[in-house]
Amino acid sequence: QVQLVESGGGLVEAGGSLRLSCAASGRTFSSYHMAWFRQAPGKERVFVAAISWSGSSTNYADSVKGRFGISRDNTKNTLNLQLNSLKPEDTAVYYCAAALRSKTWLTTKQGVGYDSWGQGTQVTVSS
Repeated sequence: QVQLVESGGGLVEAGGSLRLSCAASGRTFSSYHMAWFRQAPGKERVFVAAISWSGSSTNYADSVKGRFGISRDNTKNTLNLQLNSLKPEDTAVYYCAAALRSKTWLTTKQGVGYDSWGQGTQVTVSS
């Protein structure tokens, strides 16, 4: 099992930027595809972005494409999400999640099959 801890959330004005990080421990980090999800108040948790175990492939929800960037450093066991051009509707708790790389990327890139989760970090974008 992998343990995940997010950091980097905060309050930012619309148009601003934030960088979220997720520190992984336990099982070998490169054993996992990784992803970010978010949950806005009163709404379900939704997929934001995913990255394959090697970092060679990424996928984004349409709502963040061109504004957010997912990356990972397997030598540092760290997952990152760069949030640019933030909008008030990006306000949510952001979660990182892991899925074993034995699960096909064709499904995990869509946010399916993730079974290890962090506790979340709050991102608030003011208008």
